[in-house]
Amino acid sequence: MESLITAAARALEAGDPLGALNRVALRNDAPSLALRGIAMAQLGDLAKAKSLLRSAARAFGPREAVARARCIVAEAEIALVSRDLGWPARTLAAARTTLEHHGDLVNAAHARHIEARRLLLVGRLDEAERILAEPGAALLPPASQAVRALVVAGIAIRRLRTKDARAALDQATRGARLADIPALAAEVESASRVLDTPAARLITRGEERPLLLAEVEDLQTSEALVVDTFHHSVRRRGTVVPLGTRPVLFALVRVLAQAWPADVSRQTLVANAFRARHLDESHRARLRVEIGRLRTKLSPLADVTATKQGFALTPRKARQVLVLARPVEEKHASILAFLSDGEPWSSSALALALGTSARTVQRALDELARANKVQCFGHGRARRWMTPPVPGFPTGLLLPTPLLKS
Repeated sequence: MESLITAAARALEAGDPLGALNRVALRNDAPSLALRGIAMAQLGDLAKAKSLLRSAARAFGPREAVARARCIVAEAEIALVSRDLGWPARTLAAARTTLEHHGDLVNAAHARHIEARRLLLVGRLDEAERILAEPGAALLPPASQAVRALVVAGIAIRRLRTKDARAALDQATRGARLADIPALAAEVESASRVLDTPAARLITRGEERPLLLAEVEDLQTSEALVVDTFHHSVRRRGTVVPLGTRPVLFALVRVLAQAWPADVSRQTLVANAFRARHLDESHRARLRVEIGRLRTKLSPLADVTATKQGFALTPRKARQVLVLARPVEEKHASILAFLSDGEPWSSSALALALGTSARTVQRALDELARANKVQCFGHGRARRWMTPPVPGFPTGLLLPTPLLKS
């Protein structure tokens, strides 16, 4: 009978869950329950998989700490796929320590990769890098190397290091090819498309064109004055003026930058910054105040000069003014970008990933649902939100971290 367990385990390792189930589907001993749980997870029945793995963990005896730890790692991976980002990380860390202590370095490495992927999703890149810095990574089997390389590529993409990302994706491709697991190869291929998908739009002199991630990276060292709509800032090389807490000022500078080198009428500025249809004296007075504040903020990088019609942006030490815009203009673009990975998300998981309140996320989801841009299933705490991939959004490319540190 042990030969059936071994054969089922090898089938799972090769990405053949049906083959594994054919061998252990009628058995209820602890190893079979664990293998059935992993097989159901690979087939997408995550609720059944979680139940089987918990039953297996309870069924293993006190001397079978390694087997219980493996069940915990498998359950942690299900939590990650289910976007249960609040799953206790300490439990996974304890299981990883147990596996390392007993010499199961492959599954210990897999636990590291799961935790690193969770940290990547919530934008904690430094911690993800530290977790991946395990010794002996080159000795891992091809499938583990491919998974690790995918996480490394994700970190590089978030940090706008496209050469590092491409090198990691090449390594992931080689590992997936050697592992010969179709699902893993498909995941690597999907991740690789991010580098060849427009990540932003560049607007200058009234014209716009799409930008690949490598071109966005090049803007970090550009001598041009860049108005960055991803991070609501204005920058040139190492000098950054953040305007994330000043939406009116950012709206004004964006309109001025998109019209550069031409000026912008007061009517247009009022309409974009204050959402007012008609210009009256109160709007004129407020516009003068906000322009004065904008001049003060932008003084290291540019000036805002008055013209007969309105105002114009005049950069200092820069011959170009560029606007870096999102590939799709959408009020709730960040939420749609997370949902475009095709996985079901809870509002609490989205709030954790975005660093905002669950109530704010819920209001945004309700608004998106009314516009038929997202859909939900389940009720209460079990409710999950999904959307088909949004055209123009490179899956996983969220750019939530600063392009440059001020």
